[in-house]
Amino acid sequence: MFIKSVKNPPVLCLRFLVSSRSIHATRVLKLYSPAALGIDGYLQSRKRIKDQFSNFSDKFRSKMKDFVFEPKNMIFTEDLKNMVHMAEPADLDLVLNMIKKFNSQNNEFRFGSFIFGPVVMRMFHFLDAPNEALKCFEDPDNNSFFDQQVSYQILLDLLYNHEMYEEMYRVFEKVQEKQLNMTKFPKYPLILILAACYKQNTPKSMEYASKIWSEMASVGTIPVRRAATFFAALALKQGAPHAALESLSMQKQHYVTVRNIKAIALADMGRVDDALPVLRAVMDNDTPEQKGKHTFFEETISKVRNAVEKAGNKDIQKEFENIEKALRDRDLIDSQTLDQLLTSEITFVKKTNETPRGMPRLPYGQRQRRRSVEETV
Repeated sequence: MFIKSVKNPPVLCLRFLVSSRSIHATRVLKLYSPAALGIDGYLQSRKRIKDQFSNFSDKFRSKMKDFVFEPKNMIFTEDLKNMVHMAEPADLDLVLNMIKKFNSQNNEFRFGSFIFGPVVMRMFHFLDAPNEALKCFEDPDNNSFFDQQVSYQILLDLLYNHEMYEEMYRVFEKVQEKQLNMTKFPKYPLILILAACYKQNTPKSMEYASKIWSEMASVGTIPVRRAATFFAALALKQGAPHAALESLSMQKQHYVTVRNIKAIALADMGRVDDALPVLRAVMDNDTPEQKGKHTFFEETISKVRNAVEKAGNKDIQKEFENIEKALRDRDLIDSQTLDQLLTSEITFVKKTNETPRGMPRLPYGQRQRRRSVEETV
């Protein structure tokens, strides 16, 4: 079993929910923005449906409670859709029971094509209910209900927010078993599971991440940059700079996290003669007036400096001092840390193969015109 790490506690974030739970204070460390998870769209639908039911929401809830426990009554698609968009924390048990009954009903009575998995997970995420989300996901009666990559992503993000790393490993095992869209390593769930390994920062989590990495390499899967940098940064923390360096071999050095990790890894390995060109290279691309400068972190410069001093070579020391002065003169040294940038919120809007919020897919031509905004770190 993995041991939960508390070395880097997240910032305290208060979320107030008016319900039987009273005031709910949550320690939240977000990785994906609400927009990236489709929660903004869920909130729009939630507002519309709540407005429609404003005068008889309590009556509807009462009726659904009766339907859940009355064998002759069915839970229809519209019933569940409305309840999922109206739900408050006090309604979660009702929603769980409705989902269970909805899934247990004979398929011959279900003719709709509404995809509930992502919508339900967005509800759990918005209501900040990781335990209920996991309970619903792991209920055998709900098998296949969440068989969409985006549903796994939203659940993993919710668990990550609450540092429920052990539970994340269980969910990711399901991801790999299902192999949705014919892939064992879907990129967004992969980012989250490697983020969990990075945050745990234990020999066990390094072993787990390394196993995933080896399996990806064996089948020729190249992870997206954020996944690669999470693994590389974990390797640095666990005293494996060689693994960090090798894991970034397919990544472009002009990204901030990549070049900083490479410089640190080379310094940790004592290869200062190779680390200095990494530092020097950014000066060929930047001018003092340029926006979006190719910077290095103060901690990176400090690690390289320590490695240079340890090497005891006066020529290399002189070269480093010249490079550091030039970097400072051009304002290319940033006080931000690698950890701060690496765990910063991912805000891009992703393209998925799932139909969001149960709506029909766009025509092919319109889908082709949609573009995702790539993360920049």
